[in-house]
Amino acid sequence: MFEKYFELSQLPSKLAPLRQQNSRLVLTNGCFDLLHIGHVRYLQAAKKQGTHLIIGVNTDRSVSAIKGPSRPLNSEMDRAEVLAALACTDFITLFDQDTADELISVLHPDLYLKAGDYSLETLPERETLLKLGIEVAFMPFVQGHSTTGLISRMQS
Repeated sequence: MFEKYFELSQLPSKLAPLRQQNSRLVLTNGCFDLLHIGHVRYLQAAKKQGTHLIIGVNTDRSVSAIKGPSRPLNSEMDRAEVLAALACTDFITLFDQDTADELISVLHPDLYLKAGDYSLETLPERETLLKLGIEVAFMPFVQGHSTTGLISRMQS
């Protein structure tokens, strides 16, 4: 594979020594189908919220389930490798579910971050986060920058 990429089952043992050092582990997730400035700003801001940033990347199957049969445009490993190239990224893993509930349960981060187009009320993982007592925060959404918007402009 590549540096920073780990199977979900490998990550708890990789994170254990960091927890012992009182590191603040931040988790976010998404499709990241076409990396754009909105993603980059979001991930850089997410990294500033803790010591280590973990990014869960939806598999090709889950992107198709969420976004429709014409997506993803880039394969899961291509998307993961591009994200791993960012300096703010510490760990990358793939997850195949339509929500990040299992990802959150396995990794148990100190902070779970999502973009500001979500709220606690609309977050699919809300119950899991509340049950586990994980802090949740929402980063400002970068208006005018989305993968769907890029695709639409390319098709015009």
